[in-house]
Amino acid sequence: MDLRKLKKLIELVEESSIAELEITEGEEKVRISKSGSGVQNYAFMPPVMPPVQQQTPTSGPEAVSVNDSSVADKHLIPDGHIVKSPMVGTFYRAASPGASAFVEVGQRVKEGDTLCIIEAMKLLNEIEADKDGVIKAILLENGQPVEYGEPLFVIQ
Repeated sequence: MDLRKLKKLIELVEESSIAELEITEGEEKVRISKSGSGVQNYAFMPPVMPPVQQQTPTSGPEAVSVNDSSVADKHLIPDGHIVKSPMVGTFYRAASPGASAFVEVGQRVKEGDTLCIIEAMKLLNEIEADKDGVIKAILLENGQPVEYGEPLFVIQ
């Protein structure tokens, strides 16, 4: 597909009220989606990531990693600012299977730093920190399904 044509399509989507446009020309296929609130969409196939066993760091009593289905119990979530999922999808800690995780427990983050990716409908959505602080807990395992509003991280 011609680059000028692609740019024109992007401009048309930005200026219109439609949320998504998908065009197929022969074997070429393009999908353009609008998004907001710190979530960025990428139109490419997500990598297949096998579940990774999470190890709990031993840097002290404040370094907690909760990888249990009992996270729904509010008593197990440490105190602090909770980053919740803005959508339903699959939680990934890294950009690809061999890559290192975006963040680890005990790591300092700034507002806007990428914390994870949630794959939804073949789109990879970067979830960003909405405040500065230190990652106190990672509440999901890699490859685990996530619901809207489900706690993902605790930032202190």
